[in-house]
Amino acid sequence: QLQLVESGGGLVQPGGSLRLACAAAGFALDSYSIGWFRQAPGKEREGVSCIVSSGTHTHYADSVKGRFTISRDNAKSTVYLEMKNLTPEDTAVYYCAATTRGCIVTISGYYGMDYWGKGTLVTVSS
Repeated sequence: QLQLVESGGGLVQPGGSLRLACAAAGFALDSYSIGWFRQAPGKEREGVSCIVSSGTHTHYADSVKGRFTISRDNAKSTVYLEMKNLTPEDTAVYYCAATTRGCIVTISGYYGMDYWGKGTLVTVSS
């Protein structure tokens, strides 16, 4: 069964950094585009960033542009989300998801994700 496992979340002070990882279990990630999403308490899930299977194209939500960087290591079947200059507004559960469709941007995020991880909590607080 295809599984995605997120890691790297935790508590960080405002202005700090974290690196999230999304690892594939049971399949090779190199055929999939990977999206990162987040859901804050009381808010709807939103797309944060997406990277196509080859890694040649990426997309970022306006709210994270310039602060977050998505990358992938297909040899390790892992996608990373480097987050810098974190603010309390970045507090959320972060999920990664996989699709073979590419990074299709929609109002709410990225279209057509087929597989989802269970999420990792990021808390930005002093």
